[in-house]
Formats: sequence, C-alpha cells, structure tokens
Amino acid sequence: MRILFLGDTVGRTGRDAAVAALPKLRERLRIDLAVINAENASHGFGLAPDMAEALFGAGADVITLGNHAWDRKEIVPYIANHPRLIRPMNFPPGTPGAGCAMVELADGRKALVASAMGRLYMDPLDCPFRAMAGEMAKHRLGASVQAILVDFHAEATSEKWAFAHLFDGQVSVVVGTHTHCPSADHTILAGGTAFQSDAGMCGDYDSVIGMDKTIATARFLKKLPGEKLHPADGEATVCGLYVETDDATGLATRVEPVRMGGRLSQALPDV
Repeated sequence: MRILFLGDTVGRTGRDAAVAALPKLRERLRIDLAVINAENASHGFGLAPDMAEALFGAGADVITLGNHAWDRKEIVPYIANHPRLIRPMNFPPGTPGAGCAMVELADGRKALVASAMGRLYMDPLDCPFRAMAGEMAKHRLGASVQAILVDFHAEATSEKWAFAHLFDGQVSVVVGTHTHCPSADHTILAGGTAFQSDAGMCGDYDSVIGMDKTIATARFLKKLPGEKLHPADGEATVCGLYVETDDATGLATRVEPVRMGGRLSQALPDV
C-alpha cells in the first residue's frame, strides 16, 4: 500500500497549498491512502467544516486533529456525522467523534487510521499508550487490516520515539505532529514500523512555526500582551511522509519525506 501523510495544515496559505498539492501527489505517487492533520487550518487554531470539506474534496481519505480540535465550535456537530474526521483517541469518554477511522480501498484492502495525543508538556489526557494498546487488541496487522497509520500528536520527541518503539511491528506507520518542524529522523524501526518524529507543517516557513514572525517574536522579547497571533501568509511548503507497505504483513518497506514549494529544501519520492 502506498500511503501519504501531510503534517499540520496552518492557516489559509497552508490549506490552499494542501488542497492544490493533494490531487497531484495522489496521481504522481499513486497513493492508496492519504491522511492530513488539519487542527490548525482555521487561522492557525482549529478546523471549520467547510475547510474539512475542501480537504476531503481534494483527496484526503482521513483528516486528523489534535489539541486544537475544538477551537472552532462548529466542528463538534460536524465530526459526529463524519467518521473520517478523527480526534485523539485518548480524549475523555464522551468526547464527540472517534479516535480511529477504517478506510476500505476500492480493491477491498483495509487501512486503519488512528490519532493519539501525548501528555508531556500537553493537556493531561488519558494515557495514549494504554488507549492505543486497547485499540490494537481489536485489529491484526496483515490480517484484519492491511495497514495501520497512527498520527501521534505530541510535543516531546522522547514521547514520540517511545510510542513508536512500543508499537513497532504492530502498526505500519507512526508519524508525529504538533511541532510543525519536519524532523530528519524518518526510518523503518527494527520491527518494521515506519517512523518520523514530526512530519512538519503545510504552511509558510518564513514564520514562527506558521505564525507571523513579527508578532510571535515580540511575545518572546517583551513578555507583554500584544496583538493576537495569526498565520504567516507567504508561500507554503507542503510537508509530509511517504510510506510503502507490504500487504501481506502490513509492515513498511520504504519511507521518505515529502517537501514541496515554499522555502525548505525540496523532497519528492521517485515512484
């Protein structure tokens, strides 16, 4: 299975770039499953229903969220009726939406997409490790599902690595989100799980993690209330991860970064 994951979509420039890139990437890389994190799509905070529709329309099979999941209140009724929009599974019981989505491809193959959120330097949620272990008890990689991708939305690189090692060999991909900076540690772990501690963002990198640099740097300098943060609006770089898996085992056979447009060095797998 060919899998594409795109990192946190930040603001209008990130949304527009992702919507434009998704159809091209699906065709060029012959993608079977496309997943995108969109928790920062609306002015950097949250996701609105019309934005979700645009991303689905461009070719996203599943949209994941994170700690900004509920910043746009309109998403609460929307997520209840759209099972391929998922939020972290370790939110408390009773939280709207679900933490996983099952995607069945046209040829009958199935892929599970899961979302979990870390706790180091983040909100004090339920344990993501135990939540994922409970979910894995329901599925068998290479048998009931041909691929399993986990978006682990976390601040600490250590927690992301620990999560990946714990589920190495049980899932196809663990990819980190939240820090908006693409890491250079993409690898296939010993048990066959593809991993990158952060996929980066779809947004303007002439910024402070996607936000206007003038306003953001002033906050560090003065430590006084100031203008509200808003996304930078220059040309975006679309960042993500490309993974190929073996349908018989569900394990990764190839992993490469994706970076298109904007200021960062470009990277596009040769398929």
